[in-house]
Amino acid sequence: MFLDDIKNQVIGIDEVGRGALCGPVVSCTVLLDKSILRHPLVNEINDSKKINETKRRLLSNFIKRFSKFSFGLADNQEIDKINILKATILSMRRSFEKFRNYDNTVKIDGQKTFELNKNTTFIIKGDQKCISIASASILAKHHRDAFMIEISKNFPEYEWSKNKGYGTIKHINAIKKFGITSFHRKSFLKKLNP
Repeated sequence: MFLDDIKNQVIGIDEVGRGALCGPVVSCTVLLDKSILRHPLVNEINDSKKINETKRRLLSNFIKRFSKFSFGLADNQEIDKINILKATILSMRRSFEKFRNYDNTVKIDGQKTFELNKNTTFIIKGDQKCISIASASILAKHHRDAFMIEISKNFPEYEWSKNKGYGTIKHINAIKKFGITSFHRKSFLKKLNP
């Protein structure tokens, strides 16, 4: 991880939920405070996919204490209307709104598809290389997972508390048996022919 990004006050942005069958795509923009470097836990920050749920919760709380951050969502209806790529960009723009007057370098995970300011850089696998992006990925993942767990209480048959809306066999079988909910992405489900 590039700890220099903290010293250089790099803003990181990442998203989660692009491949899910339901729920929103969630982006997070993070600016880590330099004081976070005094805490050993900073060395545990990594790509959210490489961290278990318990540790992600711990790191999410830690990052929030030592950063400015903002979430941006695009819900399943927006995804169906404009497509997942445009919805992802929309969620990133929404998460960046709080930082629009900053001149900091902005690093975004993925391939270049748009620009937020003149200092915008895209990094493939950025969540594995850049601590600012990794921090954004942790916050976005924890935020989206918490949302999916909450709405799962009303739709237990889909097991969103476990699969977080992704296309597991149990989730797909539940769609075939019970149909779709108001949280499902209809454009994604056309491929399933439930």
